Amino acid sequence: MVIFNRSAITNSVFSLGNQMKLLNDNKQFSKTLQLFEKYRKDDSENLSSLTITQVLKACAHLKDIQCGKIIHDRVSSRIKDDPYILTALIQMYMYCGDVTSAERLIEKSMTKDTPMYTAIMKGYLKNNQAYRAIEVFHQIKTPSDTNLIVFFQACAHLETSEALNLVKKVLNTMPASFFNNEYLLSSLLNTLMQHGDIKHAESIFHESKQRTASVCATMMKGFITNDQADRAIEIFTHIRKPDAVNFIIFFNACAKLGRKETLSLIEKALKEIPLSFYSNPRLVTSLLDALMQCGDVRQAEIFFNTTKQKVLSMYGAMMKGYVTNNQADRAIDLFKQIKHPDEIVLIIFFNSCAQLRTTEALHLAGKVLKEIPSTFCSNTNLLTSALDALMQCKDVEQAESIFNASKQKVMGMYGAMMKGYVTNNQANRAIDLFNEIEHPDHVVLNLLFNACAQVRTTEALTLVKRIYRTMPSTIHSNYYLLTSLLDALIKCRDTASAEILFSKIKRSVINYGNLMNGLNDENQAEKTIKLFYQMKNEGFEGSAITYLCVIRALSLIGDYPLAQSIIKQIPESILIDRKIQNALIDMWGKTGCVDKARKIFEKCSNPDGITYTAMINSYALNGMGMQAIELFSQTPEELISEATYICVLNGCSHAGLADQARSIFHIMKLKTERITTVMVDCLSRASLFVEAQELIDRFEHTHSPEIVMYMALLSGARNEKNSDLAQNVYNRMKILFPLTKDSLTSAAVLLANTYASIGDTEKSSDIRMGLHRSGAKKKVGKSMTVVDGEVYEFRAHDRSHPRSVEIYHEVQKISEELISHGHEYDSSWITRTMDDDESVASILCGHSERLAIAWNFVANPHTSRIQVTKNLRVCGDCHRATKLIAAIRGCEIVVRDANRIHHFDKSGQCSCNDYF
Repeated sequence: MVIFNRSAITNSVFSLGNQMKLLNDNKQFSKTLQLFEKYRKDDSENLSSLTITQVLKACAHLKDIQCGKIIHDRVSSRIKDDPYILTALIQMYMYCGDVTSAERLIEKSMTKDTPMYTAIMKGYLKNNQAYRAIEVFHQIKTPSDTNLIVFFQACAHLETSEALNLVKKVLNTMPASFFNNEYLLSSLLNTLMQHGDIKHAESIFHESKQRTASVCATMMKGFITNDQADRAIEIFTHIRKPDAVNFIIFFNACAKLGRKETLSLIEKALKEIPLSFYSNPRLVTSLLDALMQCGDVRQAEIFFNTTKQKVLSMYGAMMKGYVTNNQADRAIDLFKQIKHPDEIVLIIFFNSCAQLRTTEALHLAGKVLKEIPSTFCSNTNLLTSALDALMQCKDVEQAESIFNASKQKVMGMYGAMMKGYVTNNQANRAIDLFNEIEHPDHVVLNLLFNACAQVRTTEALTLVKRIYRTMPSTIHSNYYLLTSLLDALIKCRDTASAEILFSKIKRSVINYGNLMNGLNDENQAEKTIKLFYQMKNEGFEGSAITYLCVIRALSLIGDYPLAQSIIKQIPESILIDRKIQNALIDMWGKTGCVDKARKIFEKCSNPDGITYTAMINSYALNGMGMQAIELFSQTPEELISEATYICVLNGCSHAGLADQARSIFHIMKLKTERITTVMVDCLSRASLFVEAQELIDRFEHTHSPEIVMYMALLSGARNEKNSDLAQNVYNRMKILFPLTKDSLTSAAVLLANTYASIGDTEKSSDIRMGLHRSGAKKKVGKSMTVVDGEVYEFRAHDRSHPRSVEIYHEVQKISEELISHGHEYDSSWITRTMDDDESVASILCGHSERLAIAWNFVANPHTSRIQVTKNLRVCGDCHRATKLIAAIRGCEIVVRDANRIHHFDKSGQCSCNDYF
């Protein structure tokens, strides 16, 4: 029998503890437990305190609570007298998530030393109970630097104002010697930075003598966290001997900035990196990420391809970079080279598929989903990216199947589904899903507003307003959320609320553009012009998008001097933009300045289809039908669109060129509803009603009836005072389109006008009384004019202008001049029942365009040019009167109505030759 020496056993056990410590220090925790298994049968008395604490440490990191409990049972008799074992057990239970067992041990402890307090505090932190860690800290009479480090970490986790105040309070009582501890200093600076107290952190940092590489790294990370990556780079440049961690954070800062200008800093840093650092996979990964995010794909690929030992994070950085640089297909190619992708790489893969949105990407995403290990399916970030990929690739059904089967739905998953519904034009389903969420975050709220902007209904607007009222005040400072809220209000046509919100939020060129566009959509172009000047006064430089909005507003207003004054302010760099040039051609055409439109057209080096169409339309609007036809014949066939055909036919229609229109119409391969409608209008204006009706009949052989075609036919009948045809067309419309109330109201007004034009006031009156009884409202006529740079709008018999007395005095004066020059008022253009105190002259003189013309003469008696824009077709009496006014006053008058532009010259002639 072999007898073992007691000292030999002790030495062996001591050696065992050191071996375990060495393994743990190298994070080889499984090997520590394997080594322990060899000694399990030994008497626990022979196991040193070091051995037990080390094996418990391994259990803690591996979260092997069963093994930990076995050890606990074996050493339970030693806990009372060995604080190291007790502390290790507390740590083990805390790391394994069994806070209750840890707390039982804490309660049994008679005395607590610094390591025990530290273990308890760290344990609470591990279990996301930072406030409990702070409570423990308050029990310590004289906290050590280690206790303070964990305390600061707990405060950093909470990120509340109370926690920050507590940090500052403790800071005031902290011994000055503690500031020499770089770990404590780093922990303190990190906490302040996490709370956004940059000023305080900087003050401590600059006063400290311990500005080591580690402390500098903490400050750099803090600046990145607070979106000040450029300041992190600034600190890096002052570090004499940066370590690997400094370089990693520097590259992270460069990646965060994502600017091409940052590449020179990266290049400089690469020259200073010790060669040994390149063996650090974290450093190489961060370098690849920086290069990719800054757009240097080629350099990143060189580094990646020359790296011999590639780890998954490097593949991830490259794939992420490809996605950032819109090369998702290359990310997927790289993914195919990876044998065993981890969860992060899979997330980036799905992001790549979401960017591609192709059938191939969908097929590959589905294949990968089937092969994913079941353990990965609990990763909500991975599920979120998978849902996003499926939705963006239009497989809504599969995405819904995965989403509905998921037991643990996180906010990101709801967001991916809502975003997907919006992408797939199913915004109502996004709104329905939103209503299932109890506490939506700002991302989900942003998606809701996007969905409501897509739906554009009264219900959507009501929801937007309700959510806005109940939003936490903290979210009110979120620029991106408020921008999407503004967009939702605009798209839902509540420009009044949008303007109020706009006045309260941080303004940007993007927000200016959004509101301008919304105001234009609501025919509030004058507000767009005011916004433009406000934007300039606030120091914002207009972008191409904002100038497009301004040009569109000028098109709506149609005033030459106003347009000229603003166009002069557009920078040359923007004037060369193709979209801007096309918009200018369109605007000058609608302003009646065909020569200016032509000059821009002729300067276009490579005109596209929109350019040709805009110029053709400019000719058409201004009654230059032959020029429109000539340019159409010069347009390359591949650039001709439906809009081009419509514009040239419209030019023919308003110039009385029915034969030419017929020739063009016959060569068209595809005769759409809009094109056919314009051709019907052209034939009807030329009084070719039989041919127009035959065209409608041919169209309806293969299509459903369209009310706009019948309106064109009815309008032509009105022009020809053909009451029988007008009545027949109206009767047909009532049969075909019984539910289109607004259009039938307009048709009834046209029919009443037709009867009035032939003197059948009884039938005309009956129709109007019928409309009145039904509550139907006809479209209100409005006329805009610009006087001394201000936009004014008038309605019929409007008296809202502060100088109305003068305006109506001028109206009377003009009327007298007209009568003296032989003008006779035509009662057939009166579209309502006359009151007892009214006359034919008083009604017709009260039309909106007459008031606009009178105001111009009141404001500038000797004006030589007047422009008016009207939303309805000008009436025959106003047309005759305006020709005479232009001749009597020696003033050119340009009137744009709903159909065309009338140029009334000083000789008393109109460019339309009375064909309107």
